[in-house]
Amino acid sequence: MAMWVFGYGSLIWKTGFPFDDRLPGFIKNHRRVFHQGSTDHRGTPEFPGRTVTLEPAPGEICWGVAYKITKEEDKKDAFLHLEVREKQYDQKEYIDFFTDINDSEPAVSGVMVYIASPDKNSNNNYLGPAPLEDIAKQIVKAKGPSGPNRDYLFNLEEALVQLGFKDKHVTDLATHVRLILSETRDTAIKDV
Repeated sequence: MAMWVFGYGSLIWKTGFPFDDRLPGFIKNHRRVFHQGSTDHRGTPEFPGRTVTLEPAPGEICWGVAYKITKEEDKKDAFLHLEVREKQYDQKEYIDFFTDINDSEPAVSGVMVYIASPDKNSNNNYLGPAPLEDIAKQIVKAKGPSGPNRDYLFNLEEALVQLGFKDKHVTDLATHVRLILSETRDTAIKDV
């Protein structure tokens, strides 16, 4: 039996494990939000970055990619890789994955997805909602072992564009981050 994994953040452009098939598509009744703190990849414990998680959103969809893994050794490797990589995400769910907006039946059922819950008892890195401008400022400043937080945002935006998917939250946030960076550069130039 194949193992399926849904990627809605960095897994879209950087898997880190072998897979047999990659299906672009979506899950229903969820939306992608920058509410999870990252103290191990795109930030530090002193200044966490922000990465995406899913939150329930009846009637909405979240675009991403589902990866199919069939070989037993590859399944083990993928699972171990994901358990380390996604260690700050405290829940795994098994959901329906769709590839066609008009389909009522899923293309694949039981696709595994990692989610960072808002439960502070099990997820001490959950940052929660904030005004878009505040999230953008945090993303501009945060940097961790995997690089600047803004690169995570821009890579996600580009990956979604390449797949032909639109996500208003990601686009609006990337626009705000670019504006802050532009204003910062303009101020630095004036100070020279």
